[in-house]
Amino acid sequence: MLPSFYIALRFIHFAALMVLLGSTISCSMLAPQAFKPVLIRRLQWQWHSAVWMTMLSAVLLLCAQAGMMGSGWQDTINPQVWLAVLGTRFGSVWLWQISLGFVTVVVLMLKPRNLQSLLLTLAAGQLILLAGVGHAAMREDFYGGLQRLNHAVHLLSAGWWIGGLLPLIMCMRMARKPRWRGAAITAMMRFSRYGHLAVAAVLLSGLINSLMILGWSLPLESDYVRFLLVKVVFVAVMVIIALYNRYYLVPRFNRAPTATKQFVRLTWLEIILSVAVLLAVSIFATWEPY
Repeated sequence: MLPSFYIALRFIHFAALMVLLGSTISCSMLAPQAFKPVLIRRLQWQWHSAVWMTMLSAVLLLCAQAGMMGSGWQDTINPQVWLAVLGTRFGSVWLWQISLGFVTVVVLMLKPRNLQSLLLTLAAGQLILLAGVGHAAMREDFYGGLQRLNHAVHLLSAGWWIGGLLPLIMCMRMARKPRWRGAAITAMMRFSRYGHLAVAAVLLSGLINSLMILGWSLPLESDYVRFLLVKVVFVAVMVIIALYNRYYLVPRFNRAPTATKQFVRLTWLEIILSVAVLLAVSIFATWEPY
């Protein structure tokens, strides 16, 4: 039961950070200046929820790790076991993760003028920190440093791609209103243009990460490898959907009324597949890669 709770928290934490990164990139970097306040208001529920879930899941993950290191549920609230966890490699990284989570909540409550840019920076920082735990942190040498750097790129690019899908659907809805049609289309085209970089970075860094962990062998009897292959299949389908949307449906928006509806439906399918990918990663990332 406790390992399942830990996996669920990992899923929530990763998903919340990616949603936060994607929404703040869309609001602060991709939306035209006049459209930014409108998009921020429309996505407010999304990034507000992500900030709080990120902080709470970070704290609860420390508690769950303490219980798994200790004697079960009773040690999830044992301060002495918490201190023992904080003395590990995971704990040293996770202390910063929790600290940045609290800082993000404080920034959200203070609402500075450059709120979106600050939230983007803090979300990116927390995703980069995640590269310091798990399989990417197995080595201490120069090779290990490169592996963590590559994994950080993988997490950031995945957050940009996956986290940007809900803002993309929101822009699609806003494009139906004559007042915001031009600005919303501009934001969507920017997401599409720069999203190519995110998708390419996800694929390349994911391949490099797998080779660094497994080498060229793929023992199919391993549960880790089987779940990894499931993830690869889901990501491949997501890439096909993204390419179909961009190069087949988008040019037909003005000529075929059904193209926009199909675009939204397929983007929702892409979101569902991304949830499945994150769930698979949350599970097999806790297993030994053999």
